[in-house]
Amino acid sequence: MMKKFRPVTPGTRRLLLPTNDQLTRIGKTRATVRPTKSLLSPKKRTNGRNNNGHITCRHRGGGHKRFYRIIDFKRDKLDIKATVGSIEYDPNRSSFIALLNYCDGEKRYIIAPEGLKAGDVVISSDENPLFTCGCCSQLKMMPIGSVIHNVELRPKGGAKLARSAGLSAQLMGRNNGFATLRMPSGEMRLVREECRATFGVVSNAEHNVRDEGKAGRKRWMGIRPTVRGTAMNPVDHPHGGGEGKHNGYIPQTPWAMQTKGYRTRSKRKVSSRFIIKDRRIK
Repeated sequence: MMKKFRPVTPGTRRLLLPTNDQLTRIGKTRATVRPTKSLLSPKKRTNGRNNNGHITCRHRGGGHKRFYRIIDFKRDKLDIKATVGSIEYDPNRSSFIALLNYCDGEKRYIIAPEGLKAGDVVISSDENPLFTCGCCSQLKMMPIGSVIHNVELRPKGGAKLARSAGLSAQLMGRNNGFATLRMPSGEMRLVREECRATFGVVSNAEHNVRDEGKAGRKRWMGIRPTVRGTAMNPVDHPHGGGEGKHNGYIPQTPWAMQTKGYRTRSKRKVSSRFIIKDRRIK
């Protein structure tokens, strides 16, 4: 659910933020729970620079300090039930995370699916799976048509697909040791049926409709200003220069690489044989 703020200042005139009702809160203060210290790791910021100090990713720098939350993408603690301790905010990703308290005392973070609440019981099992939200299993044990997320590309390699807020894939079929998945982009892809995935849709689906309202909020997130190419000189950008405004350019990067529709995927990439239908084909 989104909250529209009363425009009492210029910064709140367009501000639209999620209410985060799914997060676990404490007592009457309604404050969110603090992260588990044993699952935190220092996060060193690079500000878009490589090992030589050269900027390789523009428009990054500053922002609030963060700790990295160690997420269990492998879900390899099999046949041991876990109780959801809390649903928490993670500054490093668009979705929420869930704290799992296992019966043997271990704690782990996972990507929280939509509808998962504190107190729910989840399990990761390849032999006797539960077909409920947040439970993990191999693709060969799942019913056809299941809505899933956190899909592995290689068995025991950890989840790589459908991890962002509001995303999910669908299991369309199985044949010859492979499962056919419909990806969030519309692409149809083959994945080995020994790969694991989690039932449900990733939480915080309204993340893409939020409006920060002012430039300062983007600076808090570590995003620096972006200058339009048409506002530059010809020496700085392919769109630069000219008398007055001009919009007849082919959209390009400052290094003259086309940015809309130009395919950069290698034609000789081995994994292309697992793509049944391209995402551009409707």
